[in-house]
Formats: sequence, structure tokens, C-alpha cells
Amino acid sequence: MITMILGEVANFAAYAFAPAVLVTPLGALSIIFSAVLAHFVLKEKLHMFGVVGCILCVVGSVGIVLHAPKEREIDSIDEIWHLATEPGFIVYSCVAVVSVLFLIFWVAERSGHRKMLVYIAICSTMGSLTVISVKAVAIALKLSFGGSNQFIYIQTWFFIVVVIVCCLVQLNYLNKALDSFNTAVVSPVYYVMFTILTIFANMIMYKDSFSRNATQIATQLCGFVTIVAGTFLLHKTRDMGNEPPLPDDEICLDGGSVRPDRLSQSSS
Repeated sequence: MITMILGEVANFAAYAFAPAVLVTPLGALSIIFSAVLAHFVLKEKLHMFGVVGCILCVVGSVGIVLHAPKEREIDSIDEIWHLATEPGFIVYSCVAVVSVLFLIFWVAERSGHRKMLVYIAICSTMGSLTVISVKAVAIALKLSFGGSNQFIYIQTWFFIVVVIVCCLVQLNYLNKALDSFNTAVVSPVYYVMFTILTIFANMIMYKDSFSRNATQIATQLCGFVTIVAGTFLLHKTRDMGNEPPLPDDEICLDGGSVRPDRLSQSSS
């Protein structure tokens, strides 16, 4: 639990020094470390497809890092507020909030327990707003530690409230998705949708994609697709090679096992 908290603090700090387009996709690296540690610590066999999935995640991450956009210099929370109140991002925020409310109060009540994408769409849409707000708070903290107190502005506290509300909504519906559907399917789908919407929201607000050429954008997209493929392969085949437990009807009292057809033959 301590290491998990430290990891989230480090992830929060990363948004203060790097663009969200770079930080968010690299979250797939945690899947690699989990798979490798499970192989050595938990004795869960990492089969050939798992190794290929890890390699794909590493290759995709390297491509994203090498072609990541330069971080935009932010000097105050007022500058972030100005970017957040431009027409493009206001339209995106309104569409996102209306879509989430529609999904929560109309769609989720009727078919959320049967359609996985309903819960994941809620989590991913709110997640894109969470990342934007987290980045604003992280930059405010960085500037405050640098000597320019940003917590005297109401805008900073507004972003903090948005972070809290969005995180609560995300946790609630992510737990519902995990309770209702297979984790091996929920995790990669949520990662893909969350990352796409986060990158899209970041592009609208910070407009960092306009400073890059077509080759850089295409390379970063290829890196992201490679990570998605590796993540999906890891999750889809993570139980391959691990022997399933014997059914109850094949377990004997002495610890051995016997097939049901042999039981019928011996009884006859």
C-alpha cells in the first residue's frame, strides 16, 4: 500500500514537469513490472505471449518518449485558467459533463450491468477532465514551491474541487465495472479509452499537437497503438500456462485425483 501511494504521488508530480500526452500512455509500464514481479515473486509463469506483450509495451513507450512534444511553459495558474476557458475546451468540457450525466442517469440505470462500455465511458470521460485538473494543481504546487504562491487564487481551489469530484465518480463506476465484468477485459479497454480521451482533451487545451509535424504525430500514434497491442496481449493471455485447479468431483480424500468416468467404471 505504501509503494502504491508513493507511485501515485510520483505520477501526480510527473504532470507538473511533462505533458499529459507523454505521462498518460506510459502508465502501461506498470503492467510490465506487475507481470515480471508476478513471474518471480508469485511464481505465475510468464509465457511466450506475455514476453511479447512486454516487449511491445517497451517498444511503444520508447517511441512515445522519443517523439513527445515539448512541455509548454506555464508561469501562473491564471495562464492555465485562460487556456481552460477558451471556447474549444469549454465546448469539450460541456459535452463531456452532459455525456456523463446522460450515461449515469439514463443509460447506466437501464443497461449498465449488461454493457461494459457504459461504465468505462463514464470513467474515461471523467478521467480526461481529472488529468487536466491534476496537471493544473501539480503546476500550481510546483510554482508555489518555487516561491510564487498560487493557492491565493480561487482558480487553484476550483481545480482541486474538480479533481476530487472526478476521482470519486471514476472510482465508483470503475468498481462497478470490475464487479460486473472480467478484469482481464475491463483493464485494457479502460486504459485505451481513458488514454485516447486524455490525449484528445490535452490537445484541445494546450494545443501542443500544432507544434509538431506529421511524422512526429504519426510516430507517437504508432507507439500508442503498439502499447495498446502489448497491453491487450498481456491481459488476454495472462492465465495461459498456469494449470487450473481440479474440479471438486476430481479430488479424492487422500489428496489424489480421479476422473468421473473412472469412478463410474469402478462402481459398476
